[in-house]
Amino acid sequence: MVAPIIGVLTGLLIAAITFAVLRGLWAIVLPYYLRNHWAIVPGVTLGFFVTGLIMQYLTPNPNEHSTEEIIRSYHERQGDIDFKPFWFKLIAAVTTVGSGGSAALEGPSIYGGGSIGSWLWLRLRRLGLGPRDRRIMLISGAAAGMAAVFRAPLTGIVFALEMPYKDDLAHEALLPALIASVVAYATLVGFVGPDPLFNFIGGTSFATIDLAWSAALGAVCGVIAMVFALTFRQARSFAVHAPIPHWAKMTIGGLLTGLCGLGFITLFPGPLIPLGPNYEAVGQVLAGHHGSVELLWFAGLKLAASLFTLGCGGVSAMFVPLFLTGASIGRACGQTIAHASNLNLYAAVGMAAFIAAGYKAPLTAVVFVAEATGGHAYIIPSLIGAAVAYAISGEVSVSGDQHLHESIAIADLSNITVGDVMNRDAISVRADTTVEDFIHGTVAHNPHSVYPVCDEHGPIGVVSVALAGAIDPALWPTTRIDALADRDPVVVAPDYDLGEALRLLINVATRHMLIVAGANGIQGIVTKSDILRATRNVR
Repeated sequence: MVAPIIGVLTGLLIAAITFAVLRGLWAIVLPYYLRNHWAIVPGVTLGFFVTGLIMQYLTPNPNEHSTEEIIRSYHERQGDIDFKPFWFKLIAAVTTVGSGGSAALEGPSIYGGGSIGSWLWLRLRRLGLGPRDRRIMLISGAAAGMAAVFRAPLTGIVFALEMPYKDDLAHEALLPALIASVVAYATLVGFVGPDPLFNFIGGTSFATIDLAWSAALGAVCGVIAMVFALTFRQARSFAVHAPIPHWAKMTIGGLLTGLCGLGFITLFPGPLIPLGPNYEAVGQVLAGHHGSVELLWFAGLKLAASLFTLGCGGVSAMFVPLFLTGASIGRACGQTIAHASNLNLYAAVGMAAFIAAGYKAPLTAVVFVAEATGGHAYIIPSLIGAAVAYAISGEVSVSGDQHLHESIAIADLSNITVGDVMNRDAISVRADTTVEDFIHGTVAHNPHSVYPVCDEHGPIGVVSVALAGAIDPALWPTTRIDALADRDPVVVAPDYDLGEALRLLINVATRHMLIVAGANGIQGIVTKSDILRATRNVR
């Protein structure tokens, strides 16, 4: 019953974002760029500079936002989203996209919907909602945001369910996500009308040879998407760890993004430009008369602009850049190599292949093509292209926070809490203990592999014996344990759901234990071994 509330609130939010960007800022900026090419580079750079200032000084972590924050919250934070910087992040998304960043509105839409779901859980948990429900509400909100922003409810549902994993679905959120998506879609079309976002009319048939070309096109897109994803992850990691202020990173990214747009429009003067949300470019690529060389240049510079926009910290996501790149490559291949009469078929296959390979979302890719084309004629070729691209690209994804599926049957742990399986004889270590006292005292008398570390305020982290033992023995008397502690402890209550505890442990490779604490301090610890024993007992 909470899902319709999520849908209505998300639909209203997406309507506001749509008007602010598509019918507001970008509707003014794009014509100005097309008339005054000299303004592209300084305009995009200025917009990115403003985004960098907002994210650096008005949010706790400038590198955490959009789709990645939702995925990370789903896997590691029990669906918890910090709502304090919510509006600042949405404003930063508007300045990123509205000034010409190569991204679209799905990033703030997914983030906005997911945040609304997480926030509602806080307001309604007195109705008996548990930790698992918060994750479901998070995904339901993300689905609602995706469904509304693309006016494609099935795409929103499937993408939100595929988003957390590279090879699985968030099955538990299916029905709530379905309801929230439909309601969000209905809410949005009440403001903007029911017309499809993209003018993409599908054909009625295809030839047998088109299936072979679809597989070949899927292979090409899979390789390109894989190379791009690897490059993007490396660039994103470099930008995150670069020792310069975030606003400076964004300014550099804006400069490079603007140069991509200026370079393309200088080579190919016209209304097509690889900047901004680029919804207008979809119709131009599909219905326009662009040569294959121009389309391939557009695809390459679109990927480059997306790399600079999002790799440097731009606030949004790259669903639109990926499928627009795939459409350009597909149409170029169709008119140059396959010499096809139905070029939109190849554009559709390219779209599906790039989304499947880049986001590890093959079902979303095919459903999106079906909804975007308004028919079913392209489903089989798109499915073939998406499957080939997904297989060729392997586990590589543009998202660094997607996980592989959980292999343990979490359903077996229902109605069990961490308090039922925790080790109540937990031995903690004071933060000011030296390594020498830790090794010769605590470990010698209470041999374990890892220990909670506490100060006067409570647990501050965990420390492993292996890490402490690796320190030069000459430094043991002067090295404190808190200097070695992993300062990201996860503290849960004794009544916390064991299935959710398992998700926290298996989704972060470096996490050793969960600290169970109540009003009287640490009551115990839970490790993977404790949960595995519980799994064997219930079976």
